[in-house]
Amino acid sequence: MPIVGDVGQTEWAHDLAKELLETALPRRWAHTQGVAARAKSLAPILGEKADTLTAAAYLHDIGYAPNLVDTGFHPLDGARYLRDVHQADGTLCRLVAHHSCAVNEARERSLFDALTAEFDEERPELVEALTYCDMTTGPDGTHLDVTQRLGEIHSRYGPEHLVSRSITASTPCILAAVRAIEGKLAGEG
Repeated sequence: MPIVGDVGQTEWAHDLAKELLETALPRRWAHTQGVAARAKSLAPILGEKADTLTAAAYLHDIGYAPNLVDTGFHPLDGARYLRDVHQADGTLCRLVAHHSCAVNEARERSLFDALTAEFDEERPELVEALTYCDMTTGPDGTHLDVTQRLGEIHSRYGPEHLVSRSITASTPCILAAVRAIEGKLAGEG
C-alpha cells in the first residue's frame, strides 16, 4: 500500500508493525509501542512532523521480523522492505534506515556502502527525534534514561559483540541527539 502524504500513515505503520512483530517478537513489539508513545509526546516540538515521526517509530525495528531478515542488519532490511514491498514514503524509509546512528553498525557489518547508496540521510530534527525515542525506551517499552538504555544494550550483547562496538562508536551521536531533544522539550515547558 503506497503512502500518500500523512493521511493514515501512522495507523498504517502501527498495523504493519503489529502484524510483523506482535506474535513473532512480542518483546520487540512492546519496545516499538513504547518508542511510538515517546514519538507522540514530541508533538509540541515537532508540530505536523510528529505524525511522520510516530509512523517511523512504529516501523523502525520491523527489519527484525523473521520473514524480513535478509542482511541481518535490521535498519537496512526494514527500509528495503518498506521501499520495495510497500513503496512507502521516502522519509519513512530514510528514518528507518538511519535510526539511532545506524551507520556505525553498518560499518561493523560491511554494509555502510549499501546503506548510504540506497538511503540518503533524513532531516536532522527527525533523525534526532527518532534516536531520542529509541534510546530512551527499554526493550519492554518502558521509559529509560539514555545511559540506562546504553548500558542495557551493552549488557544484552556483551562487550565484544558488533552491536556493542557500534553502540560505543554511536554513543556521542546518541547522547547529542537525546540532549538536543531534551533541550527543545525544556524550552517548551
